[in-house]
Amino acid sequence: MSIFRIVPSNIKDICLIISSFSLFYLLSHPLTSPIPTTHPVISVVTPPATTTLRHLLFSIASSGKSYRNRKPYLRLWYNPNSTNAIVFLDRPVTDSGADSDLPPVIISSDTSRFPYTFSKGLRSAIRVARIVKEAVESESDGSDGVRWYVFGDDDTVFFTDNLVKVLSKYDHDRWFYIGGRSESYEQNLQHSFGMAFGGGGFAISRSLARVLARVLDSCLMRYPHVYGSDSRVYSCLSELGVELTHEPGFHQVDVRGDLFGILAAHPLSPLLSLHHFDIIDPIFPGLTKFESVKHLFKAVNHDPPRILQQAVCYDSSKSITISVSWGYVVQVFEGNQLLPDLIRVQKTFSSWRRKENLFSSLHMFNTRDYSKDTCKSPDLFFFEGVVPEENRSYTFYNRKKSMNCSRSSAIRDLINIKVFSRKLDADTRQMSPVRRQCCEILPPYNETMVIALRRCETDELIAMDP
Repeated sequence: MSIFRIVPSNIKDICLIISSFSLFYLLSHPLTSPIPTTHPVISVVTPPATTTLRHLLFSIASSGKSYRNRKPYLRLWYNPNSTNAIVFLDRPVTDSGADSDLPPVIISSDTSRFPYTFSKGLRSAIRVARIVKEAVESESDGSDGVRWYVFGDDDTVFFTDNLVKVLSKYDHDRWFYIGGRSESYEQNLQHSFGMAFGGGGFAISRSLARVLARVLDSCLMRYPHVYGSDSRVYSCLSELGVELTHEPGFHQVDVRGDLFGILAAHPLSPLLSLHHFDIIDPIFPGLTKFESVKHLFKAVNHDPPRILQQAVCYDSSKSITISVSWGYVVQVFEGNQLLPDLIRVQKTFSSWRRKENLFSSLHMFNTRDYSKDTCKSPDLFFFEGVVPEENRSYTFYNRKKSMNCSRSSAIRDLINIKVFSRKLDADTRQMSPVRRQCCEILPPYNETMVIALRRCETDELIAMDP
């Protein structure tokens, strides 16, 4: 009678057999949990609703000295029924709460404990910088309604519909610091090429603003030597590791004189803000400074994304070039003007520094000289009015004045220009990626020229036909 002996090799075989049967069982009988007696809770993540104007909080830096004179600029863009805004003053003013069509007023906290050592600056820069902190703290109920904190001066004119569309591109739950640089190379060189200039306005996302508010006071103690409020905010954001996201629609307007060249060749980006209206010349002939910007809003209120967008078209049969800056001006040139030349900014303005040097005469965009010989300049037809319809409009442009210059009859006989356009939808591919629109001159024309703006065909070139 033989005795069965278990040796190591037998043990290995037995284990292998058991493992194989176990694996086969698990594959053919997956583990299941007991059937619950109640339905499980299903977590559904709802995407955030589209950003609207109500999600923006505008914080405006003003003072008891300037507030009265700057109220008209605020009224241009602020609507108490749709816009959230606060005006921050350095002291109470007698009429600060008397205007129901203006934002509520907050008196800024005392900042005497913070050092300020910039010899030629103003201590008010500290107060204005702290508006970032006070704006966040003004939401005493901790509401999540604000997605973006927007900051500007009392003479900053915002184009709110465009700003909403631009900020909607970014996630407000991430850290974003969005604004524009100065037009002046020297100003950027002196302060920073990475800083958003405060007069042009800038926006900070909700998540970043709340962190910045907690640490701002400690930053202010480390930067007594810098000039402005925007420099202090930028310095603290730099310490948080955040860099500027540049949007070319913010305009600090660090130039003087005639802004025509900048407005007539605006970049292919929605207009977001304009500053320094009290310093530049009126942008429309025959109107005051305030009347001019109010006049611009006649076009803005109908089709905000299209305002100042430049389109160029040609009449090769009469050798005419047309440049349309929608809602502002139509330029009529004799001869073939190449597009790359027309999108360069005509230097109709002077430098921010009154006494020019090598750097002050430089700007942050390509420029071309504006001829002092009026007969070498284009004939100008400025925006007169708009006839709006539901999804389209006709804008009218009248000749500035007749010049005693030799012109072809096609230009000489023109009295006004009519521009037809459909509303520019900022939510479609028209705006992202941006492509310049085309235009057509509709024949025949004599005293009145009719121009139609439209989307360019896929392989269409903006150039005069040979």
